[in-house]
Amino acid sequence: MVNLRPNLPSSADLRVCVKPRRDSRGATVLLERAGALRVLLSEEEQAAGRVRCFSLQEGALFLEASVQRDISRRITAFQYQLSYAHTADQHTDSCRPCADEELLLSVCTSDFVARGRISRVEDNDEDEDEDGVSVVLSVSRVYRQKSRIFVSAGGGRGRDRWTGRVQILQRCDPQAGPTEFLFTGALRFGDAWLGCAPLYTDFLRVYQAARDAGTNPCTINTD
Repeated sequence: MVNLRPNLPSSADLRVCVKPRRDSRGATVLLERAGALRVLLSEEEQAAGRVRCFSLQEGALFLEASVQRDISRRITAFQYQLSYAHTADQHTDSCRPCADEELLLSVCTSDFVARGRISRVEDNDEDEDEDGVSVVLSVSRVYRQKSRIFVSAGGGRGRDRWTGRVQILQRCDPQAGPTEFLFTGALRFGDAWLGCAPLYTDFLRVYQAARDAGTNPCTINTD
């Protein structure tokens, strides 16, 4: 059993994402809770570089060695990343629209927040998550970014001043077009994953209503 619980006063609301190395083999990665086991990553999914996330309340990691028919050496290896469940990372595994409160909180806690449109959608490379697709964004305004997700597109002071690439689940079926969104999301193992992404007009409506009511958890300049 692998204990990922950190030495913190409260870890009940922590979320874990696990990313196996593509040469990881020799064991199945499972979740164990109260003696019950469920598969988190099969050997085939590890070879495909699949990322899986779960709450620490769902259980602890358990490695079950596979039957070997030879004496070759096999190593199970993976990275893991901890985040609080209320941060933007929780929305990167879902295609559902964010509720108003979730949207407002994501603006405050996301690793990146930007206004723009989807320029194009591309298939992932071999070393990227097979569950996701790469979405190239054309961005007119960057409110926050923790790393250089968005770089200058040489557009001067006009529209589409920055460009950047983010990941989104393939099943969310992203489409390129002129529609403006507010993009928020989280960094996961160095890749930017899209979280809450409402229409920009919908975001303005929610944000302005919360501002008028004095319930905004934080403020950004929407002028």
